[in-house]
Amino acid sequence: MKYLVTGAAGFIGFHLARRLCADGHQVVGIDNLNDYYEVSLKEARLARLQPLPGFRFERIDLADREAMAAFFTRESASERFDRVIHLGAQAGVRYSLDNPFAYADSNLTGALTVLEGCRHHEVQHLIYASSSSVYGLNEQMPFKTSDGVDHPVSLYAASKKANELMAHSYSHLYGLPTTGLRFFTVYGPWGRPDMALFKFVRAILAGEPIDIYNQGQLSRDFTHVDDIIEGIVRVADRPPQANPAWHGQTDSSSAPYRLLNIGNGSPVRLLDFVEAIEAALGKPAIRNLLPMQPGDVLATWADTESLFEVTGYKPRVELSAGVASFVAWYRDYYRV
Repeated sequence: MKYLVTGAAGFIGFHLARRLCADGHQVVGIDNLNDYYEVSLKEARLARLQPLPGFRFERIDLADREAMAAFFTRESASERFDRVIHLGAQAGVRYSLDNPFAYADSNLTGALTVLEGCRHHEVQHLIYASSSSVYGLNEQMPFKTSDGVDHPVSLYAASKKANELMAHSYSHLYGLPTTGLRFFTVYGPWGRPDMALFKFVRAILAGEPIDIYNQGQLSRDFTHVDDIIEGIVRVADRPPQANPAWHGQTDSSSAPYRLLNIGNGSPVRLLDFVEAIEAALGKPAIRNLLPMQPGDVLATWADTESLFEVTGYKPRVELSAGVASFVAWYRDYYRV
């Protein structure tokens, strides 16, 4: 099949494009290579994708409406996309506190250009990245896609909730099959430098303190990138169907629309996460315990039953093995 992967130079997009090429698909990757974090890491990911059979890259900003419309038209003139996997977005919760308009441009306008491209060029299935952050102030554990998500605690979370609503409107109006995947704290090799694992490993190796918020009294459903990729690939071949018996459920619809969690299904205390990193590095951390930060939530925990019902897959990478895989990559990439 022919796939479009947005955010192909990003953490998850890189792994996904590599997997799809290995499976024999054509993959067109787009990214704007912004400087939210070190561009050299994005370029290094691309350098490993460029030689792969079936892969092609174009540098495009999702928020550039004219460029995106022309891109879809140009691609469809030869062979239209069978699947679009939309991972490109402005990431980060804390960054949204100081740079709100970056989220409007990338996460709202950018999502709309993708939806419009899919609508006008008969894409069979749009899969897009949502986030566990949409659960916001929800206190029901584990988080289910049937839970209400109307109380986000960051603009990033609100933009991801908006993506889900935008997708539903296109599923309803134009019959575009859409699946939103709520990712839970993704980690692994080639990860983002703004994420806790990356920052902790870098600081511990440098002998610097690590900042641990809410005195370490947080827990996260850490999900290895290999599990995320397996979930995406399986979901891609299972477009949602309209539910004729729909009566107001939030995670399905009378339109071809669906929401799924992809998480490990087992939350880990932040302090236990730090201990796993210390074990993988063979070096203790200097811990700087801090108060709760604006935009953070106390805990995340994914209910993954719906994912299993749709795909037959349950995430399986254990935390210790997943952290070790990142540490091995980090030491090799940075020669430390």
